[in-house]
Amino acid sequence: MAGKVAIRQAKLREALIDAAEAQIAAGGLATLKARPLAQAAGCSLGAIYNIFDDLDALVMAVNGRTFRRLGAQVSAAVRTVADQSPVAQLVCMSHGYLHFASDHTHLWRALFDLEMSVEGPVPAWYLEELGAVFGLIAAPLARLFPDMARAELDLMVRGMFSSVHGIVLLGLEQRISAVPLDQVERMLTQIVTRIGNK
Repeated sequence: MAGKVAIRQAKLREALIDAAEAQIAAGGLATLKARPLAQAAGCSLGAIYNIFDDLDALVMAVNGRTFRRLGAQVSAAVRTVADQSPVAQLVCMSHGYLHFASDHTHLWRALFDLEMSVEGPVPAWYLEELGAVFGLIAAPLARLFPDMARAELDLMVRGMFSSVHGIVLLGLEQRISAVPLDQVERMLTQIVTRIGNK
């Protein structure tokens, strides 16, 4: 009997994540509401909270999926330039990141719009997904800066991510001094190339 309950709960969990993902993708994190979510998942309102502590925990589950998709898209892009220089790989990653953010804007924004910090109750698996994205950046940077201490390399990885993320975010919001979206890719190439060529 316990096995059937666990199977039912696992199915409901997936249905809730699917429904939340669809709501966020359609209208952004602010549109995620419990009643429509329950209706879409085919459960009662209270059943949501039997599976997830709160809606933030559900959003984290959606974000886990989004991180995996982001990592897969960036990894696929980098494989096309695997035989090229670390700088070319970093440029390719930045373009992959831009395209993912542009194609899945609401889901991508939810990665950063959910209020939390590393000091808060963030699940280990969530930090692992984020770490996997950072790991993609770390590989070519380690080749570029082979003598850099690990702590400094980690800082460089976060700096590179922050630079690319900021350009993409401002570009998608059209706040970079009237730079059209189709030129954001060129901007990323310029900045990443400069950083990579020291």
